[in-house]
Amino acid sequence: MNAKTFSVRESEIERRWFVVDATGETLGRLATRVARVLEGKHKATWAPNLDTGDHVIILNAAQIKVTSDKLDTKAYVRHSGHPQGFKSESLGKLMQRRPEQAVRRAVKGMLPKTRLGAQMLRKLKIYSGGDHPHQAQLPETLA
Repeated sequence: MNAKTFSVRESEIERRWFVVDATGETLGRLATRVARVLEGKHKATWAPNLDTGDHVIILNAAQIKVTSDKLDTKAYVRHSGHPQGFKSESLGKLMQRRPEQAVRRAVKGMLPKTRLGAQMLRKLKIYSGGDHPHQAQLPETLA
């Protein structure tokens, strides 16, 4: 019996590219699928201290769906720290203004809140339309 624990090296990590069509998908369910691939949890070589994940391209972010009345009630808030620095924006207005940002925020909330999570988020490419400039990477469709 081998008592040694296998740990993948950074040079041994194989990165693949995946394409996801967000047309008609629910925002949260899509975000969980994408976050899992970005973290690398779909691989046998996953480790919590390494970024073993793959690159993900999301197309048609403008055509994503949400359940219930979240377009009006879900609010993204922030505060600058200054007096009267409170800003609030509903999901519906954010989807009109920048639909790719709404998808990015949903995926970011499901990744680790560390430098490793920021590194994983950099492998996410989101486009509101149906075409992308990453044809040279030969992306596969994510099931």
